[in-house]
Amino acid sequence: MFGWYFGKQTDDGEKNEGYAKPMDQFVARVLMTHSVGIEPILHCFHRAGKVLFKEGKQFLWESESANFHKFVSMRKSNFLQTLGPGILFASTAIGVSHLVQSTRAGAFYGFSLLWAILAANIFKFPFFEFGTRYANVMGKSIIDGYRGMSKGMLLLYFLITLGSMFFVSSAVGAVTAGFFDQLFSLRSLWGENSTVLVSLVLFLGSALILGLGMYSVLDSLIKIIGAVLAISTLCAFVLVLFHEPVDAGVYDTAFSFEIGKQDLPFIIALMGWMPTAVDLSAWNSLWTLERIKSSGFQPSLKASLLDFNLGYWISTILSICFLVMGAQLLYGNSDALPSAMHLFAAGIVDLYTKVIGNWSQIIIGTAACSIMFGTCIAIFDGYSRSLERCFILFYPPSEKDDSITHPIQKKKAPIYLLTLLVLAIGSLAIVLLAKKQLLVLVDVATTLSFLIAPVIAVANYRLVTSKNFPKEAHPKTFMKILSFLGMAFLFIFSIIFIWSKWN
Repeated sequence: MFGWYFGKQTDDGEKNEGYAKPMDQFVARVLMTHSVGIEPILHCFHRAGKVLFKEGKQFLWESESANFHKFVSMRKSNFLQTLGPGILFASTAIGVSHLVQSTRAGAFYGFSLLWAILAANIFKFPFFEFGTRYANVMGKSIIDGYRGMSKGMLLLYFLITLGSMFFVSSAVGAVTAGFFDQLFSLRSLWGENSTVLVSLVLFLGSALILGLGMYSVLDSLIKIIGAVLAISTLCAFVLVLFHEPVDAGVYDTAFSFEIGKQDLPFIIALMGWMPTAVDLSAWNSLWTLERIKSSGFQPSLKASLLDFNLGYWISTILSICFLVMGAQLLYGNSDALPSAMHLFAAGIVDLYTKVIGNWSQIIIGTAACSIMFGTCIAIFDGYSRSLERCFILFYPPSEKDDSITHPIQKKKAPIYLLTLLVLAIGSLAIVLLAKKQLLVLVDVATTLSFLIAPVIAVANYRLVTSKNFPKEAHPKTFMKILSFLGMAFLFIFSIIFIWSKWN
C-alpha cells in the first residue's frame, strides 16, 4: 500500500513496481513480527512528512529568493543597457532654454511666467516621446518616417534643419564660451577676442570628440556631465530656497498674469526652446537606434520610454529650478544681465555668489559649464546625424545596391565628419558676425524653433497613429488627447506671435 509513495517513474511515465514491492514487504514483516498497530507507523510517517515539508519549504524559499535576485539583477542590467538617449536628450534640453532663458524669465518677470514653462514642457511632451516610440517599434528613425510620408516632408525637414542649425549651434556655442570665459577668467589672457577663441576651441573640440568616438564617447561623457549638472544645480537651488529674495515683491508676481504685446517676443522665445525645439525630436529616434546598435541589446518599448521619460521630466524640474533661482536672486536687479555674452555669464554667476557666498562660485560655475558643454556636444552630434540620414534617404539604394556598394552608405563616416566640420565653421562665422548681440541671436534661434514646431508636431502624431504603425504600440487615449491640445497650443501661440508682428 505504500508503493505509491516509493515507486520510481521510468522515462515513459509509468511506475516501476520493482521499487515499491520491497518497501511493502518490509512494512508487512514489521507488523506481523512485532504485532504492533498501524498508529506508530503512521506517526513515524507523519514526523517524516513534517521534516520533508520543512526542508522543501526552505528549498523553495531559497530557490524563489535566488530567482528574485536574478530577476532584479536582470532588470537592472536591462535598464542600464537602455539608459543613454534620455540623458542625452536632457543634456540637450538643459542648456540655453534653462540656464539662459529660464533665468532671464525669473529675472525679468519673477514667477509670472512659470505657466509658460510648464505649458511648453507638458504640451510638447507627446511629440518628443513619439520619436523614441517610433524608433523602438519600427527599428528606424522618425526621419525615415518623414520620407515614407512624402519626399516633400523629408525635404521640408531637411530645409528646417539646414536653416536653423547654424543659428542654434552658434547661440549655444557662444553661451558656452561665455561661461567658460567667466569660470576660467580667459578674458584676462585672450582679451576682447576670448569669446571667439573659446567658441573656436569648443566647436573644433566637439567635432574632434565626436569624429573620433562618435556615439560611444558622447554616451559616456554625457552621463558624467549629467551627474555633475544635476547635483550642482540642485545644490544651488536648495541654497537659494533658504535665502531671502533680493526683492520681496517677487512673490506677488506668482499671481500676476498680465501680458502685454511687448512681452510676446520673449515669451515665444522662452517657449521655443522649452525644453528644446520640437524638430529635435528626430534626434531621440536616432540616439535610440544608435544605443541599440552600440549595446547589442533590444529594449522593450516600455524600457525605452522609461529612459526617455526620466530624462525629459528631470529637465522639466531643472527648468523650474532655474526660474526660481532667477526670481529669487535677480528679480528687481535684471539690469545686471547685459547682452554681451561674457558679461551675461559673469552677471549670473556673480549675483549668485554674492547672495549665496563666494564659496559657492565653483558650484555655480561648474553647473553652468557642464550644462552648456553637454548641450554643445549633443547639438553637434544631433545635427550631423540628422543631415547624414537625410542624405542617405535622398539617394535610397536600388535593389542591386547594398550597404557596401551604395555610394552614400559606403561613405557614411565621411558624411558625418564633413557635416561636423561645416557646422563648426558656419557657427563660428555667425559668432564672429554677431558677437556683440549674441542674446539677440539666442532669441532669433528660439523663436524660429517655435514657429516651425506645429508642422513637426502634426507629422510626428500622424506617424505613430497611422495604419502602418502597429496597433498595439499606438499611444494611449490620454496621449492622443494631450497631442491635440499640444498642437492647438503651438498653432495658437504661433498665430498670436505673427499677428503681434503685423500689428
